[in-house]
Amino acid sequence: MLRLLCRSSAGSQTLVRWARRSQRGGGLLLHGARSCTSSRRCHGTGSGEVNGQPAENGSGNALYRDSVLLPKTEFPMKLTGQKLLDRELQIQQECGFADLYSWQRERKAKNKFCLHDGPPYANGDPHVGHALNKILKDIRNRFEMLRGRQVHYIPGWDCHGLPIELKALGDLGTSGLSPLQIRQKAREFAEGAIARQKAAFQRWGVMADWDQCYYTFDGTYEAAQLKVFQEMHSKGLIYQDYKPVFWSPSSGTALAEAELEYNPEHVSRAVYATFPLVTLPPKIASQEGMESVSVLVWTTQPWTIPANQAVCYMPNAQYSVVKRADNSEKRRAELFLHLFPLLGSLLEGGICKHPTIPDKQVPLLPANHVTMVKGTGLVHTAPAHGMEDYSVASQFKLPVECMVDEDGTFNELAGPELQKLSVMTEGNDKVISMLKQCNALLKEEQCVHSYPYDWRTKQPVVIRPSKQLVFSLLTMLDRRTYWCISRQRSWGVPIPVFYHKESGEALINKYTVSHIAQLFKEKGSDCWWELPIETLLPPEVKAGAASDYVRGEDVLDIWFDSGASWAAVLEGTFESDSRADVYVEGKDQIGGWFQSSLLTSVAVRNKAPYKSLVVHGFAVSEKGEKMSKSVGNVVDPDVVINGGKGPTEPAYGADVLRWWVAESNVFSDVQIGPSALSSARDSISKLRNTLKFLLGNLQGFDPRLQAVDPKQMHYIDQYMLHLLREYSIKVTDAYSEFDAGRVIRVLQAFITRELSSFYFSIIKDRLYCDAEDSLGRRSCQTVLEEILDGVTRSIAPILPHMAEEVYLHAPGHDKEETLFKSGWIKSSSVWRRPGLEEAVEGACAIRDSFLSSIPGKNAARYDLTVAIEPGLLFELMESLQEEPTSTTSQLAELMMAARVNLATKMPRDLDPEALLNHGTFLINLEGGVIREESAYSIAVTPTSAARCPRCRRYTANSADCLCPRCQSIVSQAH
Repeated sequence: MLRLLCRSSAGSQTLVRWARRSQRGGGLLLHGARSCTSSRRCHGTGSGEVNGQPAENGSGNALYRDSVLLPKTEFPMKLTGQKLLDRELQIQQECGFADLYSWQRERKAKNKFCLHDGPPYANGDPHVGHALNKILKDIRNRFEMLRGRQVHYIPGWDCHGLPIELKALGDLGTSGLSPLQIRQKAREFAEGAIARQKAAFQRWGVMADWDQCYYTFDGTYEAAQLKVFQEMHSKGLIYQDYKPVFWSPSSGTALAEAELEYNPEHVSRAVYATFPLVTLPPKIASQEGMESVSVLVWTTQPWTIPANQAVCYMPNAQYSVVKRADNSEKRRAELFLHLFPLLGSLLEGGICKHPTIPDKQVPLLPANHVTMVKGTGLVHTAPAHGMEDYSVASQFKLPVECMVDEDGTFNELAGPELQKLSVMTEGNDKVISMLKQCNALLKEEQCVHSYPYDWRTKQPVVIRPSKQLVFSLLTMLDRRTYWCISRQRSWGVPIPVFYHKESGEALINKYTVSHIAQLFKEKGSDCWWELPIETLLPPEVKAGAASDYVRGEDVLDIWFDSGASWAAVLEGTFESDSRADVYVEGKDQIGGWFQSSLLTSVAVRNKAPYKSLVVHGFAVSEKGEKMSKSVGNVVDPDVVINGGKGPTEPAYGADVLRWWVAESNVFSDVQIGPSALSSARDSISKLRNTLKFLLGNLQGFDPRLQAVDPKQMHYIDQYMLHLLREYSIKVTDAYSEFDAGRVIRVLQAFITRELSSFYFSIIKDRLYCDAEDSLGRRSCQTVLEEILDGVTRSIAPILPHMAEEVYLHAPGHDKEETLFKSGWIKSSSVWRRPGLEEAVEGACAIRDSFLSSIPGKNAARYDLTVAIEPGLLFELMESLQEEPTSTTSQLAELMMAARVNLATKMPRDLDPEALLNHGTFLINLEGGVIREESAYSIAVTPTSAARCPRCRRYTANSADCLCPRCQSIVSQAH
C-alpha cells in the first residue's frame, strides 16, 4: 500500500491512501470503468469497499493501468551479501576509483587543498582505528575534489621502531644477529603489514595514488630527514649531552614521553626516611630544641636514595618542628608532638648526613618543584634519576652519578651490597633494609599511583642518565625542555655520527651529514653498515683519518622519523606555502606526531607545518570500552565489510563502514558494534529507497532536452528548488568544517520533512496521472532530477560506491562520465524568487489548518473553501489558483483536497455542517520592508464528487466515470 504523508503545524500526519499494488505485476489496481461523457453514464464492474477503497474484482481491473505513469528503474531496492560486495568492487572498477586521484592532480585548478597524511604504524593488520582515520580524511578529500580543488594527499607509513623489530624477530631475539640481519627481518615484516593495510584502505574507497606513497624506510625519505637533522644540528639545537632520560630496561633503549603509557594502578613501596642535620641552618642554629634534628623525606622510589645529592624544600612554605612521641606519650594516639612552626626559607644553609652512605653529606636546597600535596614537603633529590632533580643539579652544580646500568640493575657505584640487583625489585628491597639497619626508616607503606611504563613491553621504566643526542628548544616548551632523539636499536635511521677511537669525541658536521644523506638517498640506510668507513666519511675528512673513527650505533627516535614527513612530502609541492591545510589524527598524536612535526618544522623553517589541526577520538566498543582481544570486543573492519561467521556478522560492505565514520561524533571516542553497524545499514537502505523513487520517476526524462525553465514551473516545484539550494549550502558548510555527522543530519531531515512527508506526497498525482509531456509533469521531473543530482553529490564523499551507482542510472549525462569527475552540487541563486517562499508557505499554513480540522481523515474526500480579505496573502493564493473554484489548480494540489474554492469572504450558502477554522499568516518581504499579517478562514465539507477510477481523486461526475483531466488524457492516448 503506497501512502502519502501530509505535514501539519500540529505535528500530526494524515495518511492518504493512494493505490494498492498488484501482487502480480506491481502496478496500480484500478477500479474498472469506461470514460464517460455528459450524455452517457457508465457502469462499473466492482462493488463494495476494502479498507476505504473499492473492491478490486472483475475483468476491467487493468483497464487504465497502462495509462498511469508508474515509477520504473533498474536501480535495485536492496543489495545484500555477495551481491553487495560484488557491486561495490564493480563500481570501483567501472568508475575508475584507482585513477581518480591522478586524474584530479592533472586537471587545472585555481585552488589547492593539502591534507598531509600522518603515517600509520606498519606493525600489524588494519583495524577500525585505521578506518576511522582514513575514511574521515577521504570524506574531506573527496568533497574538496568535487568542489574543483586540486587535492594533495600522499599516504604514508611509519616503518621503523622497536615494536616492528620485536614482532619481526619473535622468539629469536637479537642474540647472534647482525644489525643488517635484524634490519632485513624488520623490513620484511613492515612491508607485509603495509601491503595488508594498503589493500584495506583501497577497499574502503580511500582516494589516493597508491603507487606513490611515502615510507620512512625509503632512502629518499631518509635523506630528507637527515637534511632536517643537519639544519637543526647546524643551528646548535641538536647536541650530545649526559642527561636523565626515560629508560626501558625491558627494551634496552631510551624512550620519548610519547612512548610512555602511565599505569594508574602501579604499586610502590613508599618510605618515610630521616636525614640527620649535621650542620644546622644558620638562621635557626640558636633556636632552642634543635638538638639532634633530622629532616623527614617521603619517596615512592626508595632505590634512588643511594644516588641522593640533596634535600629540597619550598622557601615560602610553612614547616613544623616536631618531636617523635615516646612510649609514655603514645597514649595520646599521636606519632608526633608539635613544637613550633618554621618558614621554609629559614632552612637555607643546612647540611644533612646521607642515611646509607657513611661520611657523605648533602645540602638543603630551595626548589620550585616542591609541593605540599603529598609527602612531607621535603624532597629527596637524586639528579641522575629524576627530571626535576636534574634541573636542581644543573642550578647548584651537583654531581650526576648514574648507579643503574642499561639492564635496570645497580652498578658498581652503588656499592657491593647493591651491585647487580634489579632496582625495581630486590634492589629496592635491599635499600629499604639498609634504611632499617641505620635507623633511618620511620615508616613504610604501599602506595598506588600513576607510573610510566614502556608502551610496547608494558613494563615499568626508570629514569637514568645516558649520553644521548638531544634536541633543545627551550623557548617553545613549558614542560619538556629537551627531547632525547637517539635510540639504542638497529631498526631505524642511523644517526650520522662518528666517534674517535681513543678520545671518544664525536665527529658530526654539515659535511658528514650531507654526505651520508646522499648515500642514503642512493643506496638506502643499510649502507651505514654495508659500506667501509672510508666511503662513509666525506672527502672533507682526510682519508687517512678514517682508521681513527668508528661509526655510531644509535638510530633516530621514530618520532623524529615521522615528524620530518613535512620535509619529505610537502617541501617543494606548492609554489608559495609548503604548509598543509590540515593534519587529521587521533588524540594520542597531540603529544606525538603533531608535536614532533611542529618542533622540527619550527626549528628549521620557523613556521608550523600545518595551518590547522583536526583531532578525533578513538574507536571503542559499544559499551565505551577499549577494544581487546582478551575481552572479545574487537571489531575487525574486514569482517564488517565481508561478513564473518554466522548471521550475527553479515557482510555490510564498505559504504556502511564509511557511514559509521561519517555519522559518528568523531571529536570524542566513537562506539562501534552490531547496533551501530545495523543502524548505519538501515539508514542507507532508507536513503536508497528515496533515490530509487527519484530514479523511477525520471524514467525516459532527459533534462538536457526536456527540462522546464524555473519561471515556468509550478510554484511548489520552484519552492523545492529554493529548499534544495538551502540544503546544498548547509551541506557544503558542514563538510567544510569537518562535520560529516551534520551532513547526515541535514540530509535525513531534508529527505524526511521536505521530500517524503511533503513534496513527494503532493506530486504523485501529477507524476503518475498527468500526460507524459505535460508542462506540470515535466516541471516536476525537472525538480526531481535536480534533487536526485544534489542529494547524490551531497552523499558522494561519504558513500562513493552508492553515489556512483545512482549516477550510472541517472539521466542527463554521457554513460562514460562518472560523478566524481563532474563536480559538486549545482544549485543556483536564480532559484530564489521574491514572493515564492511566502506563497507556498502561506498555502502550507492554510493546509495545516485544513488537515487539523479533519484529523485522521482522507483529505482527498473533502472540499475546501478558503476566505481571505483582499491583500497580499489573497494575491499570493491567487497566483496558485486564478479561478474561484478548481480541482486541478496548484492550490488544490498542495491542499490535496478534492476541490478548493478561493474567495475574499465566506459564501452565504455555506453548508451549516461545514467544519470551520481560522488562522493568520505573517508575510515578510524584502528583508522586512513589506510586512503584513493576514487573517484567513476555512470551511471544510465532504465532497459530493465521485472518485475517478483512473487517478482515484474525488473529481469525477459519477462513480464510474473518469474525471475531466483523466478523460482528456485517455482520449488523446487513443
